[in-house]
Amino acid sequence: MRKMTGLYIFLLLIVCCLYVCTAEKFIHPDFSITETMMKQKIEELSHPLIKEKILAQPGEFLESMRVLFALPGELFLLVDKNHPLPAAYVPGDLVPLKDYPVKITYTSMMVRQVIMNDLLAMISAAKEEGFELTIASAFRSYDTQKNLFNYWAKTVGIEQAKRESARPGYSQHQLGTTVDFHPIDTAFKDTKAGKWLLSYAREYGFSLSYPDGYEEVTGYIYEPWHYRYIGKEATHVIDNYFLGVQQFFLEFCHHHTGFFREHLKKDTGS
Repeated sequence: MRKMTGLYIFLLLIVCCLYVCTAEKFIHPDFSITETMMKQKIEELSHPLIKEKILAQPGEFLESMRVLFALPGELFLLVDKNHPLPAAYVPGDLVPLKDYPVKITYTSMMVRQVIMNDLLAMISAAKEEGFELTIASAFRSYDTQKNLFNYWAKTVGIEQAKRESARPGYSQHQLGTTVDFHPIDTAFKDTKAGKWLLSYAREYGFSLSYPDGYEEVTGYIYEPWHYRYIGKEATHVIDNYFLGVQQFFLEFCHHHTGFFREHLKKDTGS
């Protein structure tokens, strides 16, 4: 009997050792996610280059997710032609731009307080380069966007208006974290300000929403003047994993980050 018991314990120890040796390890200390789980999740994405970039650095990608989860989630809200905001949505921390050293085209413009430090730093950096950034549009309420869209529908026709202007409730401007720089014209891309923003806005947390050649992805024509604040951490993620395209990143956040939040260990402080 003792021999049988000893044999049983010996076999149990072997099984436990084999399990420990063969069990997959978590690829990041703050997430209960194995390599197999990561691959299965990322395979759900449609763009092959994005999948390739994430799976080439899964640990680094999860670290980026951990950092983003510590930031205000509304910075990453997906607002596009299929995902509207409520008509009554108005951010609670709007501040008037006229109270700051910012060049604006009219005095009633407002943005969220959360973007001001980086916006002012970006404007200051532009001045050091010898030019001034002028803001032509910022927060728009649902009703303001309704009037604007109706104007363009009457001016250029409803189908063209859908390419150039958002319907009420579907505009990033309602978030209070989006600004249009002057002039609101495709010629802006050839100005010193337009070229500089394209290269350096990301360093201050601002991302071009509607880049050239991506109308089928974003739903809108190229708007070189339209920048949304999502934070420096997020622009880094967009550049590293999402081909520099804001829409790809925001869609990922909307559809997939729930999985990563569920597997974030609760004692990480995030």
